[in-house]
Amino acid sequence: MFKNIKINRRGKVWMRRIQRFVLTTVIGGLVVVLPVTLFVIVLRLLFNLIAGFVEPVGRLLPFSDDIARWLVQLMAFVIVILIFFLIGLFVRTELGSKFFKNMEESLLYPLPLYKTLRETVRQFIGAEKMPFSQVVLADVFGGNTLVTAFVTDELGNGYYTIFVPTAPNPTNGFVFHVHESKLKFLDVRTEDALRSVIGLGTGSNVLFNAKDIGLHSKNPLEHQADNQ
Repeated sequence: MFKNIKINRRGKVWMRRIQRFVLTTVIGGLVVVLPVTLFVIVLRLLFNLIAGFVEPVGRLLPFSDDIARWLVQLMAFVIVILIFFLIGLFVRTELGSKFFKNMEESLLYPLPLYKTLRETVRQFIGAEKMPFSQVVLADVFGGNTLVTAFVTDELGNGYYTIFVPTAPNPTNGFVFHVHESKLKFLDVRTEDALRSVIGLGTGSNVLFNAKDIGLHSKNPLEHQADNQ
């Protein structure tokens, strides 16, 4: 009887682990794919809308239907690029920046996952400076259990402040103050390390195959700044 109870408990534990794994994997994939998917959808809708407006012009051109259709699509594409350029130009102004900020705070921030997706995408494309730059493998728990982390500050006396992100959302995590003897400073781009976090560990071989830049020649934060 007790044996059956233990088996049932183990089965429930494994079911919860499987459910948690599936859920976090789906969320991780969503965080990566959703921004690209939304961009493609918006771009396609805008392109089709403009192509519909430009199509009457194509009928007036003295070309065959295939060439006229190709010219309409080309004009629509040029107009879409021009619209994005004008919007980007407007946002760079003080008035445009305030307008977009107000619209974002009132309409977009309340949407689920928008803020997380925005920060992640902006960091990946380099539009927003990373809050951390130097990638490390940290033995914060002892026993050679390594975690992916980022140096955020140098405290002196051989201690560093590191941020350990959670997967698949790297904007949440834990802050540790760790001695340099527990850290392995890596010559790895922040983007590559973040991708492994968002991917629930997928691609972590880039961390373990990376060169250990050490602490002897120069400060690791300065080393990472030289690479950027």
